[in-house]
Amino acid sequence: MATAPRDILTRLFHTALAAVHPKDCVPKHLPAPPKGRTIVVGAGKASAAMAAAVEAHWPGPLEGLVVTRYGHGVPCSRIEIVEAAHPVPDEKGRDAARRILALVKGLTPDDLVLCLVSGGGSALLSLPAEGLTLAEKQAMNKALLRCGATISEMNCVRKHMSAIKGGRLAAAAAPARVETLLISDVPGDDPAVIASGPTVPDPTSSADALAVLEKYGIAEPAAIRERFRRGIDETPKPGDPRLAGAEAIIVASPQEALEAAAAAARLLGYSALILGDAIEGEARDVAMVHAGIARQVARRGQPAPAPLVLLSGGETTVTVRGKGRGGRNAEFLLALAVALDGHPGIHAIASDTDGIDGTEESAGALLGPDSLARAQALGLDAKARLADNDGYGFFERLGDLVVTGPTRTNVNDFRAILIEPRR
Repeated sequence: MATAPRDILTRLFHTALAAVHPKDCVPKHLPAPPKGRTIVVGAGKASAAMAAAVEAHWPGPLEGLVVTRYGHGVPCSRIEIVEAAHPVPDEKGRDAARRILALVKGLTPDDLVLCLVSGGGSALLSLPAEGLTLAEKQAMNKALLRCGATISEMNCVRKHMSAIKGGRLAAAAAPARVETLLISDVPGDDPAVIASGPTVPDPTSSADALAVLEKYGIAEPAAIRERFRRGIDETPKPGDPRLAGAEAIIVASPQEALEAAAAAARLLGYSALILGDAIEGEARDVAMVHAGIARQVARRGQPAPAPLVLLSGGETTVTVRGKGRGGRNAEFLLALAVALDGHPGIHAIASDTDGIDGTEESAGALLGPDSLARAQALGLDAKARLADNDGYGFFERLGDLVVTGPTRTNVNDFRAILIEPRR
């Protein structure tokens, strides 16, 4: 019996996740042990799983602390795991960041700081700059999440209101050697953007951060705007001697996840095209483009004939105007449903590789040619739900959510569109 399209799409998603899990991608990039101490620190949704991989393969003594999202912890015996809030920071994240900063001070050139960083680290490693409060940082994070800013823009702002991000952690660790292992969740895999680059020189400025606020009309908190206007306490820049001993290595990326899914699709008899691993923009606009490509495949066999799987990654954004529930992947998929309008033979999945689409408990959702008809039978208006930013509510009613729980990795969005041949 032929495998159902939704089962194929689900299999491709799980194949992508397996390709970028810390247990496999971290050990092969571990540095040589130092003469002195090894201090492990880090932050992100995958950081606890990364810490467990380090413990399982590290040949000598080590100690440290990493902070991850609530529910994403992994038991470790030598590295302390702290769970905190994401995407809006809380007191536990602030306190953990303060302790991490203290752990790396007073070290020598013989010591090693092994920093484990993945997506989500910006909110989790949240220590306000001197003169700012956690409440002000929380307010700014909420404003950034709602305005449609890109991840690069958000992290530019976050760096300039932090006491630990934007290279400040590595500066505090000098003169120790700093090795950072990164699981990338940002378009372009820029180490300075991943988790706001706590160990990486920052090429952006306070003026750049202020420009982001002005672009999106963010006026509050006023104390943060004033800080940016005055250029108080700039981040360490490229060439800063304190960061001369710092290196950063990408150990897993969106491209690797997409390539694994493409290989799996081909084994199942489908051609596979990767449209891009760094796609950004409003989720509903990205959906329109993907829908147009899928229709071209179905109608004209271009850029390749069916059976075909179109794959893409990156991080879309959602400008929140409604009161519904749903992250960017549910928004993308609902917009795709509207654009395809029940086109026969086209199926899709859109999910976040960390298992959490926005703030919901689902990773994303599945879409089939019958989704709109099933929704209409339930009294659901897809266009109205999209206008209310209620992708989660729409797919929840259909029973088409993808629920994985915390995956303990994070290489951002995963999208796959399966186009079957005409019958």
